[in-house]
Amino acid sequence: MTQRPAVLIMQRHLAPLSAFLEGAYEVYCFWEGPPIEAAGDIRALIVAGEFELDKDLIERLPNLSLVACFTAGYDGIDVAWCRARGLPVTHAPGVNHEDVADHAIGLILASRRQIAEGDRAVRAGEWSLSSRSITTSLSGQRLGIVGLGHIGEAVARRAEVMRMDVRWWGPRAKEAAWPRADSLIALARDSDILVVACRADESNRGLISQDVIDALGPLGLLVNVARGQLVDEDAVIAALREGRLGAAALDVFAEEPTDAARWAGVPNTVLTPHTGGATTEAVQGMLMLLLHNLSAHFANEPLQTPVAD
Repeated sequence: MTQRPAVLIMQRHLAPLSAFLEGAYEVYCFWEGPPIEAAGDIRALIVAGEFELDKDLIERLPNLSLVACFTAGYDGIDVAWCRARGLPVTHAPGVNHEDVADHAIGLILASRRQIAEGDRAVRAGEWSLSSRSITTSLSGQRLGIVGLGHIGEAVARRAEVMRMDVRWWGPRAKEAAWPRADSLIALARDSDILVVACRADESNRGLISQDVIDALGPLGLLVNVARGQLVDEDAVIAALREGRLGAAALDVFAEEPTDAARWAGVPNTVLTPHTGGATTEAVQGMLMLLLHNLSAHFANEPLQTPVAD
């Protein structure tokens, strides 16, 4: 075993973490090649929660003792499977939900007020004083939120200030300042804008189905800032092309990066590259939690933010 604990970073986009870890740990990067010779040294796996955990790899790391998820979401991690093998899992809750909510509101504004289209028109020299796009006011819009967790509540607070009529739905009732719909279909049917903000797992894959999309209807706007797997993406594309859904504003996709060709010619869309929670402040917060959890683990102290379920 090496003198310093060895950690393995799994995803390439987490490479900048190396600079913050190398002072205290031996750092290996999976994309540089599986660490076959160091397999017995690696004691912590550092992952992004939206990616499926490599269980076969874990089986080949005999001294692995922690799965440290850099993100708040951990839908790619089979927590029960890890727990059965004595592997605690940590994550970064309560760090970026306000930023994700800001992004959701930004997507709503960009879509409803045609901000991106306006930018493109000005740059293309297509601005004419004889014609002007007339868009929809947000005041009085019925906003439905799927999942009233940290992100959903933050979206609701912002929407209320913007004079929208807020309601929500989730599988479990809870005390809230906004009314809960009887069902997801009812929420979609009675909403002008539907924001997907719930946690993803295998039980709710494809939650936003064709039936939900049709209930939202030809004037409705679908916004997703949660996880791509929650939405039947093929159904969304078909509904947009056929005019059965008014618009979609998406920050997350079924496959990431999404294929640009998949969206070519799909009308009434605003698309961003999974950047809802990617602010300097949020990333710094996630980094601090990662470092604290690693330090606590290797000092045999209580973990700061273990996954509870």
